[in-house]
Amino acid sequence: MGSDPSSQIPVINFSLVSPELDRGTKEWHLLCEKVREACESYGYFEVVYDKISSVLQAETFSDLKELFGLPLETKKKNVNPNPFYAYAGQYATASLYESLGIEDASDPDSVRRFEELMWPQGNDFFSKTISSITQQMDELNRTTRTLILDAYGLGETLNSIMPCTTLLRLTKYKASPNGEYMEGITAHTDKLLSALLCANQVFGLEVEAKDGQWIKLFPSPNSFIYMVGDPLMAWSNGRMHAANHRVMMEGYEDRYSLGAFPAPMEGTTIKPIKELVDEEHPQILEEFDYMEFIRFSLSKESLTMDSARQAFAFPGNY
Repeated sequence: MGSDPSSQIPVINFSLVSPELDRGTKEWHLLCEKVREACESYGYFEVVYDKISSVLQAETFSDLKELFGLPLETKKKNVNPNPFYAYAGQYATASLYESLGIEDASDPDSVRRFEELMWPQGNDFFSKTISSITQQMDELNRTTRTLILDAYGLGETLNSIMPCTTLLRLTKYKASPNGEYMEGITAHTDKLLSALLCANQVFGLEVEAKDGQWIKLFPSPNSFIYMVGDPLMAWSNGRMHAANHRVMMEGYEDRYSLGAFPAPMEGTTIKPIKELVDEEHPQILEEFDYMEFIRFSLSKESLTMDSARQAFAFPGNY
C-alpha cells in the first residue's frame, strides 16, 4: 500500500513561532522554506503544534462523540444552501461516513446557533469548547498562510492570499464491520483553500504520493495535518500540489475528526497570482469562479469525470 511512511511525511514544528514575534528572523525564513517545499513537493505536512492543548483536543472529541450520538433527524437539521456546509451522510457508497458543518465558525455566534439547533435545551460546554479550538486552529491557519506569502516574497505586498471565512467540519467514521480494511471516504482533493485536520488517535487518513503510492499518515497526538486545496494550487500557478487523499478504516474503533477549512468568499475569482507567473512558470489555467467550481464538483456531471478539476482545466500533474 505504499512505501515507508516515515520517509514520505514532512514534519514541521510550529510550536515556537508566531508572526508577531518571529516574522523576519532567520528562523522564520527557514520555516517559510520548509512550508513551501512541503506544499510544492508533497501537498501536505504534519504540523507539530503544542499551543492547542491535549486537554482541549480530548474535550473536543468527547463533544463530537456526544454530537454524533444525537438522533439522525436532529443532525439533518444542519442544512445550508452552500455545498459542503451542511449535514452529509447515509451514503450507500460511503456507509461509514457522517459529517456536519458550521459556517463562519470563527464567530462564536455561529457556533452558538449550531449548538441551539442540535440541543434546543442548550449545551454551553459544546459551544465553548468548539469556539476555543476553532480560534486556535484559525491562528495556526493564519500563520501558515503568512509563511506561504513570505516564502514567495509576497508578504510586503499582500495581507492575505484571498478573503476567506472558516468552515468547520465535524466528522465521524464508523468502525468497519469485523474491523476489515474499508473505505471511509473516497479519494479526493480538497475544494476549499486548504485543510487543517486533527483526529482522535484512530488512524485512517491516507495520501497519494506523486508516484501513485498510497501512504498512511500517523500524526502524533499534538500534531495536525495541513493539506493544500485546489484553490491554493491554482493561486500558486501550480507550484503547490493538491494531494489526493482518502480515509480508510480498519479495526474496531470509530474515528472522529475536526477540519478547519478556509473557505473563499462567494464571488471570489480564483486565478494564479501575477507574481508567480513568468517565463519559467507560464500561467497553467484560466481564472474561474469559486462557487461555480464548488457547485460543479457536487454535480452529477462531475461524477462522470475523474474529478471536477478536469472541467476547470486543472493540470493533471499538480
